[in-house]
Amino acid sequence: MSLCDKIRDGKFILTSEIGPPKGTDIEETLKDAELIKSRVDAINVTDLQSSVMRVGSLAICRLLIERGIEPVFQMTCRDRNRLALQSDLLSASVFGIKNILALTGDHPMLGDHPQAKPVFDLDSMQLLEAIRTLQTGKDMVGKDLKGSPRFCVGAVVNPGADPLEPEVLKMEKKIASGAQFFQTQAIYDIGMFKKFLEASRHLKTTIIAGIVLLKSAGMARFMNKNVSGVFVPDSLIEEIDKAQDKSAKSIEIAARLIKELKPMCQGVHIMPIGWDKKVPFVLDAAGL
Repeated sequence: MSLCDKIRDGKFILTSEIGPPKGTDIEETLKDAELIKSRVDAINVTDLQSSVMRVGSLAICRLLIERGIEPVFQMTCRDRNRLALQSDLLSASVFGIKNILALTGDHPMLGDHPQAKPVFDLDSMQLLEAIRTLQTGKDMVGKDLKGSPRFCVGAVVNPGADPLEPEVLKMEKKIASGAQFFQTQAIYDIGMFKKFLEASRHLKTTIIAGIVLLKSAGMARFMNKNVSGVFVPDSLIEEIDKAQDKSAKSIEIAARLIKELKPMCQGVHIMPIGWDKKVPFVLDAAGL
């Protein structure tokens, strides 16, 4: 049963993600994916995460398929114009990739090549429209395709946005442009997430709650200060700050959050941010 089938049937979705390496040695990345192969519905492959130059998401997605793992191809608009985006989407379809997550992407100045010129020919909303158009058998200028792709298309949402109303309006527009599911920004404040769910309940869409593993109190404080819409409560910061074993505490917190979120939404997406090998322990602790 594919990810799209599970979403359509209303099943609880469990996904994680891997970040391709900076270099051609992909053995560890593929081993990390194999660790959770039988335990998640799909594995996201990040697209030059944090604007750092790495192996491309498209190549890793194809290698996952060869190993019987269903990938979600993350696509950002940062590095490609509309020609390249459409071409990569067709290539993804040819490679057997069925799931796309449309993202605008971080600015290059935040990564390891700050001198790189950003493209941003399209934003995530326009990318969704481009995907929708390709699936009708046309390209963005109305030219006929010789064979059209079929994708399960996702988008992102920030439940901690303030004010929240514009974020919900963007969700409505993304759904109209073809988004079939949403992955959220990292959730640490359950009360805030409940407010978001209430505000977006009328959309009747699949919402997959994001969980980022907290590596330290310093990381939590950094996100509170620099990541829009993310709020790590002081109680969690104090909890991880006092822990002797930060790794074990991180796993415990993530599992606890997953247990609280599971009854509220249609899925959970774990973002290990380099701690890929800890994902099985999170799943164990969460009873998944």
